[in-house]
Amino acid sequence: MWTYNKVLEYPINIKCRDLRLAKNIISQYGGPDGELAASLRYLSQRFGMPDQNSKAILNDIGTEELAHLEMVGTIVHQLTQGASIEEIKEAGLDPYYTDHGLGVYPQSAAGVPFTASVLAVKGDPIADLQEDLAAEQKARATYEKLIDLCKDNQDVLDPLKFLRQREIVHFQRFGEALRGVQDKLSEKKFYMNNMCGSNRN
Repeated sequence: MWTYNKVLEYPINIKCRDLRLAKNIISQYGGPDGELAASLRYLSQRFGMPDQNSKAILNDIGTEELAHLEMVGTIVHQLTQGASIEEIKEAGLDPYYTDHGLGVYPQSAAGVPFTASVLAVKGDPIADLQEDLAAEQKARATYEKLIDLCKDNQDVLDPLKFLRQREIVHFQRFGEALRGVQDKLSEKKFYMNNMCGSNRN
């Protein structure tokens, strides 16, 4: 289906810890509008698409979201790596540390664990693609809020800008898929009479 290149889609090399920032960025790992939710949503919705093009778009974007999940996890890991207990407490991460140490766990910035209930899969291609357009806009808006929070940290800012731009591209691709599906569903259908089982002489 796809080949895994063992490099990040965009390089990440964070030199300074920032646990407060990590606490917010983790929302794009396991929050309701994050990369894990996006990937599972698109890879599940693809089965209900009426043509190969829309299936391919959902498959492509769904797998790219896994690459983005890897990037966000790397950002969180590098922002917290080597943190002391004092830094953890000061950032308000002691409850998180109690359950997960400094591991990267899928949750929102508010501490709500990831749940499949955030996935929208209706089995209706128009409804699903409209949901995907909205999901990409929500993810873009979240990245813009995160960018606002880290304007003084270029090491984090650059990959976040890259991720925001990919949300814009995904929005455009889903727009193409929606137009294609609408055209496909509006095509006239021609049926042949079923001659099987008839007693024609």
